[in-house]
Amino acid sequence: GLRSRRRPAEEADVTVGITYGTFDLFHIGHLRILERTRALCDRLVVGVSTDEFNALKGKRTAVPFHDRASIVSALRCVDEVIPEESWDQKQGDITRHSVDLLVMGDDWRGKFDDLADLCEVVYLPRTPGISTTELRGHVVELTANGAFAVVTQG
Repeated sequence: GLRSRRRPAEEADVTVGITYGTFDLFHIGHLRILERTRALCDRLVVGVSTDEFNALKGKRTAVPFHDRASIVSALRCVDEVIPEESWDQKQGDITRHSVDLLVMGDDWRGKFDDLADLCEVVYLPRTPGISTTELRGHVVELTANGAFAVVTQG
């Protein structure tokens, strides 16, 4: 069942990893980075950006926070989902969850090196050929070209 893969963090031999993201329009690149992160640890905590935090970053999501968090939480490779509500919460999260490893996409390379005194910081390459921005663009293009035409009965 759901609980079987969750082991208490108090176990000294458990390596805890953490990563953060918006995970809007969930796609294969999101799945791959979460699977690759989980392969580096025994327990994976994922911070999903809240709608309010995204607004602060100037980002608008197509999918609301609760749904994005539910999708990420349902993945076999994810042990716990927490809300990401600010830039500066990472330090507290690392301490609170006894994190050994912070993993981010390599588009963030160098941005979190200041946390290296708390845990190991790893930047993984993104999956080529897919991004939420590109995906959103394709959907907009398809919609404009009538691929999602509304069929009315009558």
